[in-house]
Amino acid sequence: MRPEAALPPAEPKLISSSNFGSKMKYSVLYVILIVVAGLQLLPLVWLFFFSLKNNQEVFNLPPLALPTHFRWENYQKVWEAGNISVYFFNSVWITVVATSFTIMLGGLATFAITRMKWKGSSLALGLFMVAMMIPVHSTLIPLFSMFNRIGLKDNPLELILTYVAFNMPITIMIMLGFYYALPREVEEAAVMDGCSINRLFFQIILPMTSSVIATTAIINMIYNWNEFIFVNTFISSDSLKTLTVGVQNFIGQYTTDWGSIGATLMISILPILIMFLFLSNRIMEGITAGSVKG
Repeated sequence: MRPEAALPPAEPKLISSSNFGSKMKYSVLYVILIVVAGLQLLPLVWLFFFSLKNNQEVFNLPPLALPTHFRWENYQKVWEAGNISVYFFNSVWITVVATSFTIMLGGLATFAITRMKWKGSSLALGLFMVAMMIPVHSTLIPLFSMFNRIGLKDNPLELILTYVAFNMPITIMIMLGFYYALPREVEEAAVMDGCSINRLFFQIILPMTSSVIATTAIINMIYNWNEFIFVNTFISSDSLKTLTVGVQNFIGQYTTDWGSIGATLMISILPILIMFLFLSNRIMEGITAGSVKG
C-alpha cells in the first residue's frame, strides 16, 4: 500500500501570511481613523485654549499654544456679567419645545401618510417634500410681516413656530423609511384587540420608533440650538435672545473681548456635544433601520 501524501508545508504559511496581512490592514485603518478623529477634535482644543486667553495672548501666541495663565474667570464673566445664563436658558427651553413639537407632529404626519389609506396622502407627502426646497432667507420678510399682523412681535412663539415649520419636511423624510418598514401585523393584532388609533400610535408605534426619534431629535436640536437668522430678525428684547445672538454683546465698536467670545462659544457647544455622545448609538440605529424598506 502506498502511504498517504503529507500535506504541503506551504499551506499554514499562506494562512499565517493572510492573517498577518489582515491585521496590517486593520492596523493601518485604525491609525487613519485616529488621525481623522484627532483632526476633528483639533478645533475644539483650539477653542478651549482660546476661551482661556486674553486679547494679547490671542493675537501674540500661536493658535494651539497654552495660555500663560488659565483665565477661568472668562467663563464666570460671561455667565454673570454677560447675561449668558439668560441666553442659555432661552436656548434650552426654545430648543426643547420646538424639537418636541416637531417630532410629535412629524410622527403623526408620517403615521397618517404611511399607515393610513386616504386620498390626499400622496399630495400631502409631495407638499412636505416641496417645502424642503424653499430657501430660508426668502421667508424672513413675509414671516416678519405675518407675525407683526397677528400680534406676535418680539415673541419666542415666533421662533418655535418657524423652527417646527422648517424642520417638519426633513423630520418626515427621515421617518418615512422607518415607518414603511414597520410590520403591519402588529397594528392588525392591536386593532383586533380593540385598540384605538390614538392608543395604537402613542402606545405601540411611538415606542417602536425610538431609534429614529433619537435621530430626528439630535438633527432638530442642532438646527434649533445654532440658528441665528430668525432670532436676530424676530427678537429684539435682550431678555428673550438666545446664545447665538447673545455672543454679539462682547463685540464693541472699538474693542472686542475675544476670550469672552471663546468662553461663550464653548458653553454653547457643550450641550449639543454631550447630547450627541449619549444618543450616537440610537442615531446609527435609526439611520440604518430607516434606510431599508422591508
